Amino acid sequence: MPSIYDVARVAGVSASTVSRAFARPGRVSHQTAQRVFAAAEEVGYRSTHVTGSPRPGTARTSMIALVIADIRNPVYADMVRGAEAAAAEAGYTMLLAHTQESDRKERQALERAMPSVDGIVLSSSRMSDSAIRMLAKQKPMIVMNRAVTDVASVVPDNPRGIRRAAEHLGELGHRTITYLAGPEASWADGMRWRSLREAGMELELTIRRSTSHLPTIQGGEEAAAEWLHQPTPAVIAYNDQMAIGFVRALRRQGVSVPGDVSVVGFDNSYGAALVTPALTTVEAPLYSLGATAVNNLLAFSAGAVSQSNKLVVLPTRLVVRDSTAPATEKGTTTKRR
Repeated sequence: MPSIYDVARVAGVSASTVSRAFARPGRVSHQTAQRVFAAAEEVGYRSTHVTGSPRPGTARTSMIALVIADIRNPVYADMVRGAEAAAAEAGYTMLLAHTQESDRKERQALERAMPSVDGIVLSSSRMSDSAIRMLAKQKPMIVMNRAVTDVASVVPDNPRGIRRAAEHLGELGHRTITYLAGPEASWADGMRWRSLREAGMELELTIRRSTSHLPTIQGGEEAAAEWLHQPTPAVIAYNDQMAIGFVRALRRQGVSVPGDVSVVGFDNSYGAALVTPALTTVEAPLYSLGATAVNNLLAFSAGAVSQSNKLVVLPTRLVVRDSTAPATEKGTTTKRR
């Protein structure tokens, strides 16, 4: 059978480079990896890292990896619960990796985990599309909460959720909305922003965008300081954590929510109904996202053919609570302390 030396000869690289391309993808460039994979295909070389199948005579590990961006963010709690329940039902153990919103740490975690797992779920990955596609060539993989061309993905219906939020605010009489932007590397942030702009044009609303912030309570507080310089009567935040931080910072400045500004979050994560005022938010099916991603991943690992160009889109809905109210004649306050 062809060996890595045959692949190295055809690709014009060393055997150690071939080994790294399969086992530690973060250690070689995307171009080099693509050349190695093309050479492997040409000579008929097959590796456990390419196919995701165990070597002859070895057993599967019955482990999968779930990689999340920030373990402190409550949005991941239900995703992890759904993923773990689906994995346990199938007799798998789940390895959890926390990457702290860093694409570099995400690569490092995957390099360590790949030899030990049968498949990988990436949640809200901060890596580039090309890096994700390269990794997906080596182990069965599914991306959750992000769409990547040629890689199977499960996402919430961001456009519908954002449109319902915009319609709700428009029905309350608000004509100008600020979008509190999340991380620049977030696919979901880009999708929600584009969806809000499109909804704004159709509904004849003026849409503004803040600078990018971390998807945390602190990020929401920083966005509030920015918003105070150019206030609007309504706000849609990238996620619930930012919305909660935004409301908390405004209350310290004497700004009333929803009296002076209506606020909508996204996710309906834990805590959204417990804060004061209770947060109006777009509910994403977080538990179902995790469960669906793992079930599909295990199907791929068992040999099912992935229709990687077709997104699995799960429904969203608007949950109206106390942080939104009809527009008032006095408009938005600019009170500061």
